[in-house]
Amino acid sequence: MREKVEAVLAQIRPAIQAHGGDVELVNVNEGVVTLSLKGACFGCPMATITLHQGIERMLKDQIPEVKEVIAV
Repeated sequence: MREKVEAVLAQIRPAIQAHGGDVELVNVNEGVVTLSLKGACFGCPMATITLHQGIERMLKDQIPEVKEVIAV
């Protein structure tokens, strides 16, 4: 499942990088995806919205096994 998550993140990453940020996959364990938000995303008030309404939604849409996405 890690490879599937990386493939979806590769689709999302250019939009995040265009705003000065980045996302790094930390772990995938039993449907829980752990990500690290980097660059301008770190500490940004919109990061939570990006994480849940953007990244999490796309991951769940394309990989039904994904149950939750959390940032560390």
